[in-house]
Amino acid sequence: MRKTKMIIGSVAAVGIMALGGASYVNANGASNEENDAIELVKKKKHRHNSFYQRQHDYNRQNNDRQQYNNSGARYDENIMLPAMRNIQGCVLLRKKAYTALYDTGKRIPLWVAWHLTKQHTYGGNSRKEMQFQEDESVKRPRATNFDYMSSGYDRGHMCPAGDNKWDRQALRETFLFTNCCPQLHSLNSGDWNDLEIQCREWARRYGDIYIVCGPVFMNRQHRTIGKNRVVVPEAFFKVVLCMNGTPRAVGFIYRNEGGRHKMMSYVNSVDEVERITGFDFFAALPDNIERRVEANVDFRNF
Repeated sequence: MRKTKMIIGSVAAVGIMALGGASYVNANGASNEENDAIELVKKKKHRHNSFYQRQHDYNRQNNDRQQYNNSGARYDENIMLPAMRNIQGCVLLRKKAYTALYDTGKRIPLWVAWHLTKQHTYGGNSRKEMQFQEDESVKRPRATNFDYMSSGYDRGHMCPAGDNKWDRQALRETFLFTNCCPQLHSLNSGDWNDLEIQCREWARRYGDIYIVCGPVFMNRQHRTIGKNRVVVPEAFFKVVLCMNGTPRAVGFIYRNEGGRHKMMSYVNSVDEVERITGFDFFAALPDNIERRVEANVDFRNF
């Protein structure tokens, strides 16, 4: 794990910078060193950098959104947001259950981050009542239903609908195109769906987890779909952090292609996912914990 990295491939415009302190779920059963470090971070004053503050003000003024903690769930923002600076052509979108960094040029999110609790894995709201829709909080040109029609790609959720049946607004916002990427149906309904189900099982087992996922760009030139030229990623990443008990994390890289494989075949360390994507995940963690959880692959012990 390196605090500063050169951004690779198509995410070259995104820089890396550690965020300010945040509140964390205490690591019950962790070592004294870990508990002391976490308690130290808890005492730090919560601060947004200027980019986050500007985007927060923009969203409040233009979208008249409710405060995100109205749902009663902890929203430990800094622990899940990748660190960044000098962002060009991107908009930070704060929804009720997730935060997304949306690329206005590619018409897809670069990452989507959320705090998945045990309570959020249950709920009576149905996705059958939902429809995919444009996100009117971002300027045109933007992704539309017509871009995906007859394209050969699904409208692949990044933050899953299945994580948000606990609240109608949260569920509805997962169907915005700013939370979607073109994804092959065999992946979307197959191995990627299996990972989403596994994450909900982890949230129920441990109480809560932090998740970041998004596209991976491996080529210089990318396929696009539709009139609005929505970029098709070559792969997708997901990183998962658990702070209950001994802190641990795991990463995944999935090619945007068909085929069924064991979940273990997609596993990577978070450090490796950082190297591939150029993002710095979980940068608000104390350095000693961040180094440990990002270097180790704890999938079998997760």
